[in-house]
Amino acid sequence: MSLVRTVLGDVAPERLGVCDAHDHLFLSTPRLPGEELTGIAAARDELVAFRAHGGGSVVQWTPYGLGRRAADLPALSRETGVQVVAATGLHQAVHYGEEFLAGLRGGLAELFVTELTRGIGPSGVRAGLVKVAGGFHVLDAHARWTMTAAAEAHHATGAPVAVHLELGTGALDVLELLCGELGVPPQRVILGHLNRSPDLVEQRRVARAGCYLAFDGPSRAHHSTDWRMPDAVRALAEAGFADRLLLGGDRTTASAGPGPAYLLRRVRERLESAVGEEVVRSMLIDNAARAFAVDWR
Repeated sequence: MSLVRTVLGDVAPERLGVCDAHDHLFLSTPRLPGEELTGIAAARDELVAFRAHGGGSVVQWTPYGLGRRAADLPALSRETGVQVVAATGLHQAVHYGEEFLAGLRGGLAELFVTELTRGIGPSGVRAGLVKVAGGFHVLDAHARWTMTAAAEAHHATGAPVAVHLELGTGALDVLELLCGELGVPPQRVILGHLNRSPDLVEQRRVARAGCYLAFDGPSRAHHSTDWRMPDAVRALAEAGFADRLLLGGDRTTASAGPGPAYLLRRVRERLESAVGEEVVRSMLIDNAARAFAVDWR
């Protein structure tokens, strides 16, 4: 049976309801000093507002070592009534120190599997996906290392692999590595940020391969491309790929724009005017239920 692994345990996919498929309740990185998302009260407020606008679940893509606050997620989920999915994985090397990364050599896949099956540290909260990242138009040695470990974790557990595409680039290289060389089924791969490089030809190629495309805005930092999202979604839906699309907020810093509720308060309406209610429902509910549901091993 396919189940979604939330911070409160495994649930039936339909229990996700309306899903913010890519966001961050907590995130701390030395690359963005002073912009940390660390406040529990603020996270609670975000979830309460999301719930008030019909939200049912939030998938937090914050990976290992970047302030996930996994131990705090179950209480937030219970208090707000919002299902939360946590991530394992590793971001780009620039988010970590060299000594930190050196300590993970030789055991990265094992770490991912442990967090997916036994829990994140003493919290016991199990992750429901693996998040990794590419670089700007390239996959460097760090990306290949982390994606190889993510593929091993997928093969051991069935977990989906979510990929940060730097400024929306490098999707085809990711597919060649993850799905070609490493054998991860495309339908288990979620590619984030393709809307930040609005190349409709590449987007169609990725969707045709069977991957999920996460359109994850709005963001002040990417406003130059965020406004093009409805056109990209329309083009993909008209090409027959409405079942491959997800929607997320991806608020990564304290000043990076609105939180999850904005997806439902403003973005949903804007998208419905462009592509219709049925496509947006698929993005928020049906596709998310399939993308994060796993026959766990």
